[in-house]
Amino acid sequence: MDAGISKEAAGGEHSSRAILARRATLLSLIAALSFAFFLVASSIAAAQESAQESNQEPAQSPGQAAPGTRFAVHGVVRNSATGEPLARALVQIEGDADTGALTDNEGRFEIPGLAAGPQTLRVVKPGFRDRPYATEEVGAQAEGPPHSVLVAAQMPELDFALSPNCAIHGRIELSTGDPAEGITLLLLKQVVQSGRSVWSVVANTRTNGDGTYRFGGLPDGDYAVFTEPALESEPAVSLVATGSAAHVARSGFASVFYPDAHDLAGAGRIRLSNGSQAEANIALNLEPFYPVTVVATAPGEPSGAEKEAQQGVYTALVMDASGHQLPYTAQYDPTTHSTQANLPDGTYTLVVRGFQRPLLRGDFAAERFGRNGNLGVLAGSVEFAVAGHAIAGLRVPLAPPSPAVVHLRLVRSGESSGGGLAGSNAADLVNLSLDPVDGGSMNSGEGAWSMDNVPDAIAFTAKPGSYWINAYVNRKGLCAGSLGGGSFNLAREPLVLSLAAAPPPLELTLRDDCGTLALNLPPALASFLPGEEPYYNVYVVPDFDTVQQIPPMTMHPSSGATLALDSLTPGSYHVYVFDSPVHLEYRNAAAMAALSSPGQQVTVPAGTTTSLTLEAPVH
Repeated sequence: MDAGISKEAAGGEHSSRAILARRATLLSLIAALSFAFFLVASSIAAAQESAQESNQEPAQSPGQAAPGTRFAVHGVVRNSATGEPLARALVQIEGDADTGALTDNEGRFEIPGLAAGPQTLRVVKPGFRDRPYATEEVGAQAEGPPHSVLVAAQMPELDFALSPNCAIHGRIELSTGDPAEGITLLLLKQVVQSGRSVWSVVANTRTNGDGTYRFGGLPDGDYAVFTEPALESEPAVSLVATGSAAHVARSGFASVFYPDAHDLAGAGRIRLSNGSQAEANIALNLEPFYPVTVVATAPGEPSGAEKEAQQGVYTALVMDASGHQLPYTAQYDPTTHSTQANLPDGTYTLVVRGFQRPLLRGDFAAERFGRNGNLGVLAGSVEFAVAGHAIAGLRVPLAPPSPAVVHLRLVRSGESSGGGLAGSNAADLVNLSLDPVDGGSMNSGEGAWSMDNVPDAIAFTAKPGSYWINAYVNRKGLCAGSLGGGSFNLAREPLVLSLAAAPPPLELTLRDDCGTLALNLPPALASFLPGEEPYYNVYVVPDFDTVQQIPPMTMHPSSGATLALDSLTPGSYHVYVFDSPVHLEYRNAAAMAALSSPGQQVTVPAGTTTSLTLEAPVH
C-alpha cells in the first residue's frame, strides 16, 4: 500500500514539473512576442514621425500662414467727424457680393473665413462716403479707392472712418405767388484742377411742386447755387416761335445766384463740412423777356435759291459783358435764317457759329469751308444791350475764326541725333488742353472748337475767353520747356482768345535731355504688414515755369518701394507726401506757403536719374 502511494506521489510530482515547464515556455514565448511587437510598433511610429517631418511645410515667418489657411477679419467703423461708431455699415470684399458683414450697434464687424493674403475691402453706408481720390478732375468724384488689407495670422483690428455727407436745400419763391415747380438749379463747387482752384458744375436738380429743392450726398467744400432762367408761359428750352419770334411778348424769371446776384462774382459762398446742412432760399421776380433777333452773314454769301438749298446748322451762346457764358438759350429759326433769344434787361455778347456743307464752286467755298472741302466752320459775335424793348436787325458777320498757333521747337542735347520734328505729327509728340480761367461754371462742356495738328505746329480755336493751357507730352524721352510768345509766359498768365484777332504766334519748347526721379519709401513705410495697407499721395511740383502736367501719384508698399518718374524736365522740384488724399493747389503760392511741411527739394539733372528717399508723410 505504501509502495502504491509512493508511485502515485512520484507520478504527480513529475506531472507538476511538466506543467510548470510548459508554463515557463509559454511565458517566454509571450515575452518574446511582446518584445517583437514593441520593436515593430516603435519602428512604425518612428517611420510615421519621420514621414510627417519630411512632409511638413517650412516654419512660417510671423504674419504668414500656409496656403489655404483662413482667418477672420474684424474691426470697427467710425464717423470721421465725431469719432463715434457707425452701426449698419457694410464692410464687403470688393467683387464678392456674398462676403461681407454689417457693423453692430458698437460699429464692430467680423468677416470669417478669408483666405490668407491680400484682400480688397469696400466700406459703405448710406449718408456717408469713404475717402476720395486725390484728383478732382471730372469723372473722379464717385467712390474713392478701396482698402487693401493683408489677411494673416496676426491680424490687428481694422479701423475705418466714413465722412458724413453734406447737403444744401432751400425754396424758390416767385414774385407772382405761384408755386415754383420745375425750376432748374445748378450746383457749383470750387475744385482743384491742374493745380488751380476753379468753379465747376457738379450737379443739377429741379424744384418740387412746392418750390423746394435739395442737393444731397455732398463732400466737404465751397459751393454756389444758381437758377436757370425760366419763361412764365412755356419752358425755356422752347424759345423760338417759328417765323414770328420777334412779335411774341413773354415774361419770365432771370437767372439768379444765391442769395441775389446775376453773376458768379456776386454769389454767396456756401461752405460745407462734417455733414453740415445749409439752407439757400432764392426769390425770383417776374420781369419782361425781350426777343433778340440776329442774322448771321458772311462775305460773298450766296442768295436766293442757292442759299435756300444749303443745309446749315447754327449754334449760339450768350455771354455777359465780362466774357462769361450765361445760361440763356439761343436758337436758330430756319424760316427767317436768324438766331433768336429772349433776354431780360442787361448787356450781352452773342457768339454765333455756323456749320455748313458747301454747295458752291469757286474761291468762296474753298475759303469758307477749309482745305478739306467738308464741314465748314464760321464764327462771329455781336455786343448789344437790352433796355426795355425788343431788338431786331442785328447782323453778325461770320468768318473762319482766326486760330491760335503753337509752334513746336525741339531742343536736342549734344549727345542726341535725329531729324527734329520732320515726319512726326504734333499729336504724336504733345497734346494741348484748354481750361477756362473761370472754370467754365456755365460752360456747355465744350472745350476747344477745333484742334489741328501738323508736324511742327498745333492750331486751335475756341469761344472768346481766357484760358490756361496745359501740355501733355506723349512721346517717351521728351519733356516740355517754356510756352510763350513775345512777352507772354503762359505758365503764369492765361491766353486770351477773341474772334476779332488771333494771338501772336506761340512757341512750345520740347527737350530730349529729360531726367528721371526715383522716389523711394523709407524702410519704415515700405513694409506691407498684416492689416490695412497704407498708401501715400505724392505731388512732384516744379520750381520753374512749365505748362507740363504731373498728376498726383499714389505709392503702395505692395507695389514696390520705388516709383520712377521719367521724362521730367531738368530743373528743381519740391516733393510733397501725404498719408491721405489732398487736393493740392500747387500753382497758388499762398496755398503752398500755408502747408505744414515745406516739402523736399530735389534737383533733376539732364539725362540722368536722381533718387530721393521720401520723408514721413504729412497728415
